[in-house]
Parts: sequence; structure tokens; C-alpha cells
Amino acid sequence: MSPSDGFDLARALDRASGARAIPGNRLSLLSDGAAIFSAVDELIASAERFIHFENYIIRSDATGWRVSRALAARAHDGVAVRVLFDAVGSRRTSRRLWRFLKDQGVEVRRFRPLFSSGLVKGLQRDHRKLVAVDGREVLLGGFCIGDEWAAGSPEEGVPWRDTAARIAGPAARMASLGFAKMWALAGAPLEAPAWPSESSAVGDAVVRIVEGVPGRSRIYRALSLLAAGAADRLWITDAYFVPPPPFIASLRAAARDAADVRVLVPGKTDIPVVRALTRTGYRHLLEGGLRIYEWQGPMLHAKTVLVDERWSRVGSSNINVSSLFGNYELDVLADDARLAIDLGDEFRRDLAKATEVVIAHRRLFRGVRPTATARRLPHPAVPSARRATRAAAVTARQLAAGARRSLARTLVLTLTGAGILLLALPRLTAWLLAGGAFSLAAVAAWEGFRRRRETRP
Repeated sequence: MSPSDGFDLARALDRASGARAIPGNRLSLLSDGAAIFSAVDELIASAERFIHFENYIIRSDATGWRVSRALAARAHDGVAVRVLFDAVGSRRTSRRLWRFLKDQGVEVRRFRPLFSSGLVKGLQRDHRKLVAVDGREVLLGGFCIGDEWAAGSPEEGVPWRDTAARIAGPAARMASLGFAKMWALAGAPLEAPAWPSESSAVGDAVVRIVEGVPGRSRIYRALSLLAAGAADRLWITDAYFVPPPPFIASLRAAARDAADVRVLVPGKTDIPVVRALTRTGYRHLLEGGLRIYEWQGPMLHAKTVLVDERWSRVGSSNINVSSLFGNYELDVLADDARLAIDLGDEFRRDLAKATEVVIAHRRLFRGVRPTATARRLPHPAVPSARRATRAAAVTARQLAAGARRSLARTLVLTLTGAGILLLALPRLTAWLLAGGAFSLAAVAAWEGFRRRRETRP
């Protein structure tokens, strides 16, 4: 068949994601803190030339210190160890941890301090999570470096539920090269000897390493394309699920065409406002034929997508505007049947610990129970909702009411605080507002000047 005879999905994904397909890889899925941090330890211990360690959050708790000591030990062994952390995500980390790493020979860089990076760049955070070793193997996903992910909070004692992908093969080299780009954004670029060499094929998985860049919407375009082509199933797990309207339309269209579209989100979260925003959109999604589940364990922090029996996505990108359009992110998009099976099994296990959200109409007459609920789209590979959730469904109306109250409380507190600040410190507030206005004007003027210069012949 010639290229003009039909639609080439692979080529479309290459263009949408800004990443080329890389064959010859071996993939494994890691789905809990013990497995993820065991892989972190193994990769650090196996390094011979360099370790590239990048994360949005590196805490100075027991887990952060344990990993830091392991990195410092490898630096003593002569391995080139580089650590890149986000200034906002790791803002509460003790400076003593960074001093310790530097004193032990580890190169440490902070990505974009908030108040010295400019108004626009200060909002563009490094949300990536990566451990790369020698250009031959990497670990990436949604995990951060802290007790929540490795051991659990003191209150719960159970690690957060997250997902990571371990990749060996040529795609690992591409991820390492991506780290070099981020390293250069935070300081001087890497010298040539630090760049990974070519790696040989070790498996048969085809992988795209999707590097999210602010304003490029790469993973968003790729996921939209896959959602538009989903024929059998589209299963999404997301920690902070507030999708933009066009993506919602893609999900509803897939469900309308009888694809099994399911979304798994946290039942409790570390950012209540985001959960409230997620819940206010439940009814629209349910009325479109989607099925929504809330995880009932500790915080669900995973970010995965499974399309049909073939395509899998694991990474750092949440399905919300900040991740899809504003941050630096890192995801793997895999064309691998075995990984798809593993991700499907993981999703089914998660449903067994989740509660389904349904639509329940008001009773019209006393004593008459309504029968209308969200439209069910059963899939033969998934247990029924009653057996899968092992819990009573909750209604979207009930959750949405609580979400609206949460948003209202946040709005009231924010406006009250702003009013108090204006009354107590009117001059300081005026200076802050004026500074913000002038900064926006300067950014707009510079952007206009840059675009005009680029369009000149």
C-alpha cells in the first residue's frame, strides 16, 4: 500500500508527539513503591560511567537521604553523578542535602528559581522524573523521591500508588540525551564525553520518548490522536484529572462509538482543589458514556493510558492544562503487546480497590426508586462493576455538591486574604500589582518584537 492509500498512524504519532519510533527495547512495568525504589537502587548500583538523576521533588526525608547517600557513594567510585531538581517542587528540601551531595562530588543543579526566572519561565516547571544510567537503561514515570512514594506517610504507613516504566535499549539513550537538554537549561551544557554512546537492541518493543516542552502540547496531541482511534478500550489512570474540553470531546466520542472508556482517579488527594475541579466534571463525562472510578487506597499518583491491546503510555504528565501545555514532562509511548497486557492487569487490580461513580436521578414519587444510571459498557476482560469495585457506587450529584462547596471555600478564603492584604498593606499591594502589570507588558512587548523579527524576510 502506498502512503497515499491510507492513514499512517505511526507517522501521525511521530509528528504529534515530536518523537520518532525507536525499536529494539525491553520494557517492564513497576506498580508500587517497593518495586520502583528497588529499581532505583539497582540502576544506581549498576552505573559504570554516569548517572543522570532528575526529579520534580527530592525530599530531605529518610528516603531522600537514603537515595542521596547511594548517589554520593557512586560519585566516590568515580561515576559521574548529576542531579537536577525543580526549585518549586523541591522548595522545602533542606539545603543541607544539596550541600552534602556537592561535598561528595555530585553535580547538583536547581531548575529555574521562581523569582529570578522571569514571569513566564517561572511558571514552566521541570515536572519530569528520570533515572538514567550509562545511556543503556532508564526509569521514568510519576514517582518522586520521598517517603510518600517509598514507605508511606506516618499516618497511613502505605506508599502512594504510582507507576513507572523501566526501559533498556536504544530508547534509553534518547532519554539520556533529553536529560542533557534539561541540564543545559539550568546551566552550562554537558561536555561531549558525558553524552551516552549508541546502544544495541535488547528486545522487540517499539518506544517513543515524548519530551513535553511548554507550548508544544506533544503528549496531548499524541493522546488525542490515540483517543480518536481507540476501537476497543481506552483506560486512563490520572492523579490530577482536569482535561481540556477538546480532550473531553474525544473521550465522549470514543464512548459513543462503543469503546470501553474508563477513568480511574484518586478518592483522596494532596491537592483538594484539583479533586474538586475533577468532580465537578463527572456528570458531563458520565452522560457521555464514560465510566469513572475513585481509588479507595492511599493517594493514587500514577499517570497511565491504555489504548486497545497495543498502545501504552506511562510518564509524568497529568491530563490537565498545566502538564499538557505548561511544564517540561517526560513520557514513554510504547507499541508493545506485553506491556499493554501488564498495564491492563494493573488497571483491573486497581478497579478492585475503587468505587464507581454513577448518575442517580431524583425520585419523582415517594417510594419509587429511580432506575437510570450511567450507561454501562461492559468489557469481557473486566469483571462487572459490582464484583470489580467490591463497594457501593457513589452518585455524581453527591460528589459534585461537595466539590462545589470545596471550591467555594477556597474562593472565599482567597478573596478574604486579598482584601485583608489590600487594607493592611495598600502601598505594598499596589507595588506588587504594578510590578505584575509591568512584567506582563514587558513579556508581551518582547514576544511581539520576537515574532515580528522572525517574520521579516
